[in-house]
Amino acid sequence: MKTLRYTQAMVDEFVHDGYWTDETFFDSYDRNARELPDKEALVDSQHRVTWRQARDLVDAIATAWVQAGIAKSARIVIQAPNSVYGFLARAAAERAGLISMTAFATLRQNELEDILEKTQAEVAVIPAVFRGFDYLSMYQDLMTRFPSLRKIYLFDDEVPSNAPTGTESLTRTAQAFLGKVDSAALESRRFDPFFDVALLTTTSGTTGLPKLVEWPLAPRVCTSKGRIDLWQLTQQDVTMAIAPHAGGAAGTLTYFAAPLCGAKTVMLEDFNPERALETMAREKVTAIGVVPTHLVRMLEKNVEAYDLSSLRFIRSAGGYLSPQLAQEAEARFGAVITSDLGTQDKGSVSGCKISDPGELRRLTVGQMLPGNKVRLLGPDGHEVPPNEPGVLWFRGPHSPAGYYRDPTMTAEVFDTEGWCTTEDVVKFDQGCLWILGRQKDVIIRGGQNIYPAEVEGLMNEHPSIAAVAVVAMPDAEYGERACAFVVLRKGRSLTLDELRIFLSSKRVAKYKWPERLEFSEQMPTVGDSGKVDKKVLRARLVETPQAA
Repeated sequence: MKTLRYTQAMVDEFVHDGYWTDETFFDSYDRNARELPDKEALVDSQHRVTWRQARDLVDAIATAWVQAGIAKSARIVIQAPNSVYGFLARAAAERAGLISMTAFATLRQNELEDILEKTQAEVAVIPAVFRGFDYLSMYQDLMTRFPSLRKIYLFDDEVPSNAPTGTESLTRTAQAFLGKVDSAALESRRFDPFFDVALLTTTSGTTGLPKLVEWPLAPRVCTSKGRIDLWQLTQQDVTMAIAPHAGGAAGTLTYFAAPLCGAKTVMLEDFNPERALETMAREKVTAIGVVPTHLVRMLEKNVEAYDLSSLRFIRSAGGYLSPQLAQEAEARFGAVITSDLGTQDKGSVSGCKISDPGELRRLTVGQMLPGNKVRLLGPDGHEVPPNEPGVLWFRGPHSPAGYYRDPTMTAEVFDTEGWCTTEDVVKFDQGCLWILGRQKDVIIRGGQNIYPAEVEGLMNEHPSIAAVAVVAMPDAEYGERACAFVVLRKGRSLTLDELRIFLSSKRVAKYKWPERLEFSEQMPTVGDSGKVDKKVLRARLVETPQAA
């Protein structure tokens, strides 16, 4: 299946400039199996495999799928908790030439129906039960309404007696096909890394169902190499997926980057702060992938009671991490925080080096990734003067091929030269991108722009505030005013007058001060992304327009 957006000219450009190669992720498994055969590669609570074992298991699973009659470019849904066999299934799909859609474990019938309808997926790889939820029954029902879905592989060793016809154990299948690999058949199904769709990801949009995004392998390998350089990742590292590997927060670090340099990956199947800390200490983890919520939960525990001396850096993504929380995490974990900018449907934009000064790592999203070109545009569509804020547009080798089989939507997001916008209002300072807010979130009060991220950053320094989101509220006189939604720290309180005094001490312009204060036990988020859903907060203001 050929990608929608990439032209031969684009491919030639990125190859010529050295950003794209013909490498696949399986190539890393194969190379590591030869060069680091007995080094541990993947670990979870049940399995520990070396690179040679991982490569052999991937080949075995891929061979089994080919011999099961699954055609090249057939779509396969992998709904996997963090687990060794979840990673092996993803790598085996690539090896067998199957287009994999890695879904969050939290997706349910409604979202999966949309995915199956769009992809006509033939295979699903799932747990029978996870977190008390019966996935097998859900997929059994889906099979009755989507005839394309004809096979289920379970991460479990045993297949329940009530499982639908065509259900097999992935672990037993892998063991049965060890030593029976048909390498020639697998090589004949190798993806073209430039033009073949190999991966599908879902967006975490704030409206409707998640959109599907198609990726060839070349941009994913390119971004992974860029991140490896920023993180100084090597085969001596031990990475850990605390956030779900289906998302970017942990997946970029563990599934995509770690194999390229031979680093080991540890999987935490189900998040629990104590279990996470225990695993980090036991496995001598050097890098973790989290969303900010995971840090908050772990920092509530006695972090100092665990030996985390091996930890080098924390990759936090998928939501806003306040500088205050980042500084506390760095001090207590003894590791640096690194952040970056990217989206599932636009691609990766920028990133911080772990060697950057603390202020830049905590307050910015770093420098543009190699090969990315950038424009900052004002309301008139023209580039803004140096050091002025503007809407971020970028183009480069780190972007996907578009929305799955939807040329119309793809053309609405990417122009013919490949430029797209993240819709963030940003500025460049000290060579780094500073995010001031989303274009749609900018508050225009009496003709003056208020950038929520700027105000949120200041408010996060207040000792009573655990989390904050600033949104626009309609106003007859000024058009819009700012309202701050706040999650208080335990045992703390805050009034609007106290907030005004605090912001006055920060010497920020008075028109930027929030003029309404609302409290929430927790922030609404967009799916598993960890991003605050400001649409929900704005709706609350409409529902309670007279609130104090």
